[in-house]
Amino acid sequence: MWAKSVELWQRTSAVETGVQGVHHWTAALLTGPSPSFALGLLDDHPDVEQRIGGLARAGGLLAQWRSPATALLPRLVARLDDPAAEVRFRAAELLACLGPAAAAHADEVAALIGDTRARTTRKREAVAEAALWALARMNDPRCVPGLIDAAAHPRSGFASNSAHYPSADWHHAVLPALHEVVGHLPDHADLLLPMICGRLDSATDDHVLSAYCQVLADWGPAADAAVPQLLGLLEDDRTWTAAAGALAGIGRAGNGAAELLLARSAVGAEHTELAAWAYWKVGGEPGPALEALGRTVAGKGFPRPALQMLADLGTHAAQHADRLRTMTSDTEPWTRVEAAHALWAVTGDTESTVPALMTALRGPAEGQWLPVMLPAVRYLARIGRAARPAAELVRGVPTLDQRLRSSGGWRGFVQDESVRTAVRELLAACD
Repeated sequence: MWAKSVELWQRTSAVETGVQGVHHWTAALLTGPSPSFALGLLDDHPDVEQRIGGLARAGGLLAQWRSPATALLPRLVARLDDPAAEVRFRAAELLACLGPAAAAHADEVAALIGDTRARTTRKREAVAEAALWALARMNDPRCVPGLIDAAAHPRSGFASNSAHYPSADWHHAVLPALHEVVGHLPDHADLLLPMICGRLDSATDDHVLSAYCQVLADWGPAADAAVPQLLGLLEDDRTWTAAAGALAGIGRAGNGAAELLLARSAVGAEHTELAAWAYWKVGGEPGPALEALGRTVAGKGFPRPALQMLADLGTHAAQHADRLRTMTSDTEPWTRVEAAHALWAVTGDTESTVPALMTALRGPAEGQWLPVMLPAVRYLARIGRAARPAAELVRGVPTLDQRLRSSGGWRGFVQDESVRTAVRELLAACD
């Protein structure tokens, strides 16, 4: 019925842009998470535009709601065998967005690893690349060889840099940057580290180098095999800050960098607080970091990175407790949240910190979500049982059907997963 309606409408002046325009306007007449319209569009149809439009509507629905995934998942898997490359790409990309929820279909996705047919977009993204992304989201090791190969081909369809899309009632069917795909695979670090080290060695773009260093920092001790490469970058004035961040994340396995980091924390040099904090993280003494952060505070107050560094220093930073306590009433939400976490880490105070962190949690139970809420929930989970009043504010979040996100595209799905994981950890810590 829906397909026949499109056929009747698409050549009239009442709607815009053909098949997908009709799908979009028709969907706008419907509200709520019902997948009926999308399921109708996903039936086999001889017109490829109809099948593409069906996946577009499914993506828009899945971007907003969680419950339609149960009904739509088999239809998405069925479209992996579609004769049109664009349809196969979109189906695999949506399975990537669903990630762990689609992991039972990893074998069907893996069958597309050799599918080099490309979309007709400017980037010419290949079906195989969408399949690799989907397998990475499923934590399936079969993606690793293809990702290593993609890193050797700078013209791959993966984005060149991180991109953000607005949250909307439609879905942006795009691929992440390669470093973002790899970042989801810490369990396979041993296989991917040679590729990452190669990227660090050949990177001429500072953004690319910083992105891969951030992956290593996020992986933590699992990335310790990259330390020799990072030591070389630490000696270069152009690349040392990115390397210092990675070494700080890796921790004590990067102890061989301590002398270089200590030298870069000298008074008068740039980014001394970063060097001194990284020195502390790899196993050095807290004194240089406290001294460098003290100069930062005297000069420009506590920027957000400095607050996070103070939290890492814990009780060593007790001299800043009064200033941190004042900042828990700051009007800027990020400052308030980071200051509250730092104050708790430095003093163990929960009377000031829990209420300050709770101010970031107004709205999630009604489906409203802002990026600052995720670290607030994570910090409250670390605090534990004293954060029980905060847990009551978000107790209903795990059962919400609406996706909690501030971004569109694949990033919105990942945000929703991260939020729900953090809330479950908070509830577990308090209950």
